[in-house]
Amino acid sequence: MSLRALIVEDEPLAARRLADLLVRQAEPVQVLGMAESVVQAVALLESTQPAPDVLFLDIHLADGLSFELFERTQVRCPVIFTTAYDQYALQAFKVNSVDYLLKPIDEEELTAALRKLRALRAAAVAAPAAPAFDPGLLAQLMQQMQQAPPAASYKTQFVVRVGEHLKVVPVDQIAYFFSLEKATFLQTTEGRKYVVDYTMDQLETLLDPRRFFRLNRAYLAQQLAIQDIIHYTNSRLQTVLRPTAPDAQVLVSREKVQVFKSWLDR
Repeated sequence: MSLRALIVEDEPLAARRLADLLVRQAEPVQVLGMAESVVQAVALLESTQPAPDVLFLDIHLADGLSFELFERTQVRCPVIFTTAYDQYALQAFKVNSVDYLLKPIDEEELTAALRKLRALRAAAVAAPAAPAFDPGLLAQLMQQMQQAPPAASYKTQFVVRVGEHLKVVPVDQIAYFFSLEKATFLQTTEGRKYVVDYTMDQLETLLDPRRFFRLNRAYLAQQLAIQDIIHYTNSRLQTVLRPTAPDAQVLVSREKVQVFKSWLDR
């Protein structure tokens, strides 16, 4: 039986990406709903019956810190926190018997967290599902979070090989990445391309999602490189990239069209 999840995240792109990663799991996770604030999360939890199997919970929400959720309602399922905070603040998560994922979320780490969750469920079928929260530790963690706002760290440059030499390419000079014949290429704004030692999935987690968008399985583009957007069919969009892409048509995946429009119109 597949796991049932709720996502509480105030960044729509991050929420959509997490939902996509959950669906793409070998054992897909069913996303029952999403919320972006404490108020919405309380309503979502209280209206979801039976309780979900797991709650993915961002720390800093649109209307405050997510820990307020535990003061307003009873959380009856295990929690996996998603956070961009530094390692020092994460000890409280461990003490409280909850898991956490650092943003941008890595697909392999997500898989490992779900594997751990399934193992805990299998080992304690008769035990209550909800983790034991320590109010004192949560209060301490809230204070730490307020004193140290999160700062997500994304790559600012890539090292590529040119013959026997190494070259540093700043992210500002990258138009897009594309995959071709089992290799991944970096395309610069000047029209040069280089092989990089990353998969497209890895790149999607390493690059700032405010600047780069995964158009489809083969293309991940910086917004400035998208020169034109054309209605291809009623449900598909075609993009025109500069420099010109190797493929004659670079289409936005059907399931990403609405997210892509939101990404452009932010």
